[in-house]
Amino acid sequence: MTTETAVKERPILFSGEMVRAILDGRKTQTRRVLSKQPLEIIPMKTPGLWTGLMSRDPNRGVVFKCKYGRPGDRLWVREAARVTALCGNAAVVQYKADLSTINALRIPRSHAGLPTAQERENFYSGRFMPRWASRISLEITDVRVERVQEISVNDSRAEGSPWDEHGFRSEHRPWFIETWNSINAKRGYGWDANPWVWVIEFKRLDS
Repeated sequence: MTTETAVKERPILFSGEMVRAILDGRKTQTRRVLSKQPLEIIPMKTPGLWTGLMSRDPNRGVVFKCKYGRPGDRLWVREAARVTALCGNAAVVQYKADLSTINALRIPRSHAGLPTAQERENFYSGRFMPRWASRISLEITDVRVERVQEISVNDSRAEGSPWDEHGFRSEHRPWFIETWNSINAKRGYGWDANPWVWVIEFKRLDS
């Protein structure tokens, strides 16, 4: 008997700039800092698991598993948005990244009284976006662990580096370093700290 593994779905937060890059087809990777930083990390025989050495003692390892999932799992994007109109249990949602709207999104009864389901002038943070309001779904195609400084030029481009009018940019890596520091340096995980990161590759699914 063959047992099929159920596809899991999890939320992931992106800034407006990164949402636009996904919509443009420029972003197919994201890097996220490991919550615990090991001295070294080694793949295990079981796919999707790594052993992190937290000290010089090789017998004191910790198992690491990416909280965003594994290849085949799905991610739904959280981004800044607001409800601009309500009609019964349906909403018009506007997204801050590009100011586009989607009409008649169905609000679950359990969410009807929440602030994110009410008309408002200001955009709410993407951290509070509920599943029903999300417009972008992604499928994970690969997960690996590396130091952030190991990123290649091609991977820097896949992180969403802007293109010029000819679809070309020669300074993908400097752009990535600047973007990475703007998000992570204040948390102590800047480029110079060279933290371990999850590298999550994905493809956008049709709406």
